[in-house]
Amino acid sequence: DWSSDVCSSDLIANPQGKLEFRDVVFKYPDAPSEAAPLLNGVNLTLNPGESVALIGVTGCGKSTLLRMVAGLEEITSGTVSIDARVVNDLEPAKRDIAMVFQNYALYPHMSVFDNMAYGLKIAKRPLEEIKRRVDKAAEILELSHLLQRKPRELSGGQRQRVAMGRAIVREPQVFLFDEPLSNLDAKLRAQTRLEIQKLHRELGITSLFVTHDQVEAMTLAQRMIVMNGGHMEQFGTPEEVYNRPASTFVASFMGSPPMNLLLNAPNVLPGRVMGIRPEHLDLTPQTGWSLQTETVELLGAERLVHARLGDELITLRLDAAVHAPEPGAAFHATPRADRVHWFDAMTGNRMETV
Repeated sequence: DWSSDVCSSDLIANPQGKLEFRDVVFKYPDAPSEAAPLLNGVNLTLNPGESVALIGVTGCGKSTLLRMVAGLEEITSGTVSIDARVVNDLEPAKRDIAMVFQNYALYPHMSVFDNMAYGLKIAKRPLEEIKRRVDKAAEILELSHLLQRKPRELSGGQRQRVAMGRAIVREPQVFLFDEPLSNLDAKLRAQTRLEIQKLHRELGITSLFVTHDQVEAMTLAQRMIVMNGGHMEQFGTPEEVYNRPASTFVASFMGSPPMNLLLNAPNVLPGRVMGIRPEHLDLTPQTGWSLQTETVELLGAERLVHARLGDELITLRLDAAVHAPEPGAAFHATPRADRVHWFDAMTGNRMETV
């Protein structure tokens, strides 16, 4: 199993929630017999208290994987287990999970307190326990002063915090987040990312977070899974995924702008693809690659220079203090030797030696 640091708090004193996928396959029930599964043979372990992000393009299977844990999609074959208990055939309410959706799903006629307490009331928990749990969750999420308000009186970020609070009070073994920030504007997304980070540090509950946003995946996860066509393309820490991409797909998917992937750059052998990130190309007057500037983007503290290297396009990321070449101008740049990546041109897989 992979290892990770585990957090704890007074709400969750002994983190549990080891989440395991074994040979999990998902195929739509009405799909033709010859159709390929959407998910095919997923094997994955999330350690207790670990935060893992699922990221990939639309249709790659990330949300389906999450929904199978929640009991909202039926597993075609294989098993999903929480703390060694197979949950395939359990109703969602009996799986000891809590899910946070992108569309808040708050009851508009209820106060914040009642929205957060609703599940506990349905479960007939004692009133004193309900108040203790709601008050504690509200304190963590800085909602204590809003407990008597209705959802219509809240901002989008506050509504999402109420949705998270409703999940927290259940004290589940596993949190499932399904793109919970996608309805927020850029400023609120950044603020809520920090709040989710803080939430995980304080609670230490195993969390599976689905997103299409690589910044969210990189900042919220201890490890991340890059999905591609129903398969796990790479599973590792954000640093591993960014610094040592397992394939050209991961290299081009992670990073903004993405890694330059070159077939015809100097010293590239047939059957190889050279990868170099835009920030790892340095201007070197009179030496190195000969480039022709096409466009320059000014992004505040940095500039992106889009240039042509022979018949291939290449991007450089330069500090704004560095004088960037003008559009149409010729210039030279050199890749940092210790930052060059090599991939097999046929399979796209990473090559450790050239």
